[in-house]
Amino acid sequence: MALTPTQLHQLTFIFGILGNIVSFGVFLAPLPTFWRIFKKKSTLGFQSIPYSVALFSSMLLLYYAFLKETNGTMILTINTIGCVIEGTYLIIYLIYATKEARIYTTKLVGLFNVGVFGLIVLTTMLFVKGMDKHTMFSKGGMRVNIVGWISGIFSVCVFAAPLSVMRLVIKTKSVEFMPFGLSFSLTLCAIIWFFYGFLIKDFYIALPNILGFAFGIAQMILYVIYNHLSKKKKNNNNNNGDDLMIKEVDIMQLQELSINIKHGNVEKIEQDSTTLDQQNKPAEVIEINVEEMVKVNNNNIIVNEVDGKPANGDVPRGDNAC
Repeated sequence: MALTPTQLHQLTFIFGILGNIVSFGVFLAPLPTFWRIFKKKSTLGFQSIPYSVALFSSMLLLYYAFLKETNGTMILTINTIGCVIEGTYLIIYLIYATKEARIYTTKLVGLFNVGVFGLIVLTTMLFVKGMDKHTMFSKGGMRVNIVGWISGIFSVCVFAAPLSVMRLVIKTKSVEFMPFGLSFSLTLCAIIWFFYGFLIKDFYIALPNILGFAFGIAQMILYVIYNHLSKKKKNNNNNNGDDLMIKEVDIMQLQELSINIKHGNVEKIEQDSTTLDQQNKPAEVIEINVEEMVKVNNNNIIVNEVDGKPANGDVPRGDNAC
């Protein structure tokens, strides 16, 4: 059933609001990272490239939304917020970065976010005509199409950025640097903006988000696989630790058994040997014939002297033996 213009407008508005909310959450996702940077007073080896690229993409989409004749409000609002947030991240990064990282980031922002973006704006303003061919700031026309293609290409670059993280996950077999929540948010964001672009018939918005959806699904699948392997490895390590504790307990009990044999405490010997038999001893523990040890040890027990002489004609053995 075809939607009426009113229903289409309402549905578009809903997807636009949802897209703004989810995108706002995605923009805030690096906050824990920058809180760590603030607390440690160090960038902790993090790179500034992702934030510079994200800022550039938001600036392009902001410019694209400005050139759109209709349905540009939702794109305008969220990318204005995105520019402020990503710009703030870069400022914090520059404050706590090392001298080398600060110089590199300054060059990157100057060349990329100022130079390249300025060149795109200047070129499209001077050489690409809008609807009103005699006005420099004219909207629509070929100008909005050119900027739409450029912003779409860089949106794909932003969506492709997690590929390096995915490679790191495969290499390290750890999902530490790829939180599931962020991957899920990016996937949900791509779905919402795809439907928003589809409803307003803006394929410069819709098409890049198809790729974003594909990358998001791939990240979540990767997370599930390596998170499962990590838990399995952790459980194996815990089991090995339990076996080691069992071995240590067995060694202590064997030492106690040896002491009791030495002192001829037969009742205690039988009790200790029963305890050892009831446990699941590791294969490395050597079985002990308690009766033989008691028999051998009894032949070496020093008998108490009676009136200063050895009893039963036994000769004392040890340090005082003749």
